[in-house]
Amino acid sequence: MDLFLQFLVSVLSLGGVYALLALGLSTVFGLLGFLNFAHGDLMTICGYGLYFMLAAGFGFVPAATLALALAALAAVLMERLAFRPLRGRNPMTLLITSFALSLALHVSFQIFISPKPKPIPVPEFLSGYFTIGEIFISRAQVIAIVVSVLSLVLLNLFVNRTRLGVALRAAAADFDVARAFGVKANQVIAIAFALSGLLAGLAALVWISQRGAVFPTMGLTPMVKALIAVIIGGLSNPRGALLGGFMLGLLEAGFLFTLPDSLVLYRDALVLLVLILFLMFRPNGLIATNPEPMR
Repeated sequence: MDLFLQFLVSVLSLGGVYALLALGLSTVFGLLGFLNFAHGDLMTICGYGLYFMLAAGFGFVPAATLALALAALAAVLMERLAFRPLRGRNPMTLLITSFALSLALHVSFQIFISPKPKPIPVPEFLSGYFTIGEIFISRAQVIAIVVSVLSLVLLNLFVNRTRLGVALRAAAADFDVARAFGVKANQVIAIAFALSGLLAGLAALVWISQRGAVFPTMGLTPMVKALIAVIIGGLSNPRGALLGGFMLGLLEAGFLFTLPDSLVLYRDALVLLVLILFLMFRPNGLIATNPEPMR
């Protein structure tokens, strides 16, 4: 029982981060039909925002709040400056643009900030462990689970219970029909990018709370994992992205608990192998959809 509880905590804490990022990717893909490879860099932007806010003397909570706002703003600016001028082009053009933007951000972080990790002091309520029976659970893991679940619940309420959320869902289902009924394209897409930035920022806070540092390529590995999650779940379906994130957490935690110490280094390779096998039998993901990108 103790081992199962430890395993469950690992699955939820890992899967929660991947689900937050995967939802951000899925939200943008549902509208524009491309995967934003610069999405992971929004995590890094949030991390550096938190670092500089703390260095300026802000408390952790207000610093984290401002860092989240910075990530959302960066996502909106990313759409306005890099993607809106290319709207209506081939999705591959947008994909290459996002990849180039990601590389540009990596280099900018290295030149203008530092290529080395910047330590971020984790507050006392996030540090340390507590015990349940004979197992040790970190407070950061519990906070990660709480933040992830609460964020997903609030996002679901926003999408289903607010006017802007309904417009976002309608646009994702059929942009041309939604626009014919008065949905403003620029507004909806800006909201989608702001949400994706906010979700990436929340994932960054959870990630940093467990690692205590930010560096130029911090968002790269989580971004790749989130990409795997949305492929598993279904590219343009938020429920699929959510399911894919937790399934990826289940896979990683499962390999971590079952592999001998000498083989743990091959965990990511085994996850990719499972993805390849999965796509051979379910190429459209768990919840298949065929979105049409906005023209």
